[in-house]
Amino acid sequence: MHIQVNIHQIDGNARLQNWVSATLTERLQRYADLLTRIEVHVSDENAHKSGPDDKRCQIEARPKGLQAISVSHKAQDLEQAVDGATEKMRHALEHLMGKLEAKATANGRLESPREAPSDALLEEEFLAKQEELERA
Repeated sequence: MHIQVNIHQIDGNARLQNWVSATLTERLQRYADLLTRIEVHVSDENAHKSGPDDKRCQIEARPKGLQAISVSHKAQDLEQAVDGATEKMRHALEHLMGKLEAKATANGRLESPREAPSDALLEEEFLAKQEELERA
């Protein structure tokens, strides 16, 4: 599971990126096998002015073979924003796991997410179609 942290309009440094990454890794470790990538956007919506709920954390998780899941949370400080968004993502992933388990139970088997065809298979298919066109 790869975690990418993007910081917007906040004095961000490597320590902040490492803290956000470590927080997500710790709290979402249970879903590491399900996810390929997590992208985090942390921002201050009012730039450097103070205001209520102006810190925002958006998390986008990409499960293997499934559509991306996105959640966001606004709070007064950065820690609360990251904690809130992380908790929302944990709930969303728990819901997704429940749906996948229910589908597996209904089908009588657990289906792995669809994998994208490999380049070799695509090339083989392309060459076969080219051959058919040349014969015609």
